[in-house]
Amino acid sequence: MISTIPGFDRIGEENAFAVLARATELAAGGMDVINLGIGQPNFPTPDHIVEAAVKALRDGHHGYTPATGILPLREAVAKRTLDTTGVEVSPDSVCIMPGGKVTMFAAILMMGEPGTEIMYPDPGFPIYRSMIEFTGATPVPIPMREENGFAFSGDEALSLVSDKTRLIILNSPANPTGGVTPRSEIEKLIAGLDRFPDTAIMSDEIYDQMTYDGEEHVSLLTFPQIRDRLIVLNGWSKTWAMTGWRMGWSIWPEPLFDKVRKLAVNAWSCVNAPSQYAGIAAIEGPQEAVAEMMTAFDSRRKLVVERANALPGVSCVMPKGAFYAFPNIKNTGWKAKEFASALLEKHGVAAIGGPDFGILGEGYMRLSYANSQENISRALDRIELFLKEERA
Repeated sequence: MISTIPGFDRIGEENAFAVLARATELAAGGMDVINLGIGQPNFPTPDHIVEAAVKALRDGHHGYTPATGILPLREAVAKRTLDTTGVEVSPDSVCIMPGGKVTMFAAILMMGEPGTEIMYPDPGFPIYRSMIEFTGATPVPIPMREENGFAFSGDEALSLVSDKTRLIILNSPANPTGGVTPRSEIEKLIAGLDRFPDTAIMSDEIYDQMTYDGEEHVSLLTFPQIRDRLIVLNGWSKTWAMTGWRMGWSIWPEPLFDKVRKLAVNAWSCVNAPSQYAGIAAIEGPQEAVAEMMTAFDSRRKLVVERANALPGVSCVMPKGAFYAFPNIKNTGWKAKEFASALLEKHGVAAIGGPDFGILGEGYMRLSYANSQENISRALDRIELFLKEERA
């Protein structure tokens, strides 16, 4: 009997999907469930993007494409990168991926092996650590501290780099905290990496368009001294409300591009053809829907923080990016995962406990404000009632 496969005992998962499954189960049983757990915009994909995919199907785009993506789409990504960062990249450095996670998978798989170290944000997206451990590399957390607005400290991050560090993963704007790391801290880290020329960097910039209050998104592409070892992750899921389309893109340094091409050929062949034409429409088409979505997220952000700070035992810093708040619940007396579980089972509000995002996540909850303003208000009413009942 097969009882185990070496390596797979080390692999973790993203608990947001487990919470989603349980919330769906409770809803099917008749409970009114409000989901503030999953990181998914509640907006539909804009019509012109959907129509582009339909047209591609009708035009006969039913077959394989190049493993790295069709050239017009890679050209569109390159032009968007120039427009948003001021940095020129070649379409030949762009690889179209079946989702953002696949860039993480590819980069960590290339760099990780026993005896090496990979640094990652904590609290941070759980797949970082999961994949690092799967490769046998040692995960080294970069603290994202509340007192720093959930940004990393350049000096602290640099102090964790060693001769064993094969890859550094950065994410700003950040999931789960909404933190945005300022240019000054990034500059400190980049300057110090001159001493570690063999250390690669993966910058997860999937929320690059989601900043507030005039906050600047700093793309690591704007640091030419690391371009020969920089991998950039981005995609369509968040900006254009296309989570279910499974569409991402990545920008690779020349020494690694052929390696990711070979991985694509071996693992997923190519991204499905009609979605790639939809991706062109998303980038090149009207952006009013994106602007409207960001206006809505900004209003919801302020509502979540105001309401969270009024809860007994709870405090919440204002997130500067993405669509997550990360309130501190340490003074409620609850452990975060137990709090999230009781909240879902008793009051039908799905949220994610901070420890699902790392060791430093204890004492925090992730609330996604990608849901509607009405549902956010109803959810916060229920959380308030829950806390008052427990205190009584």
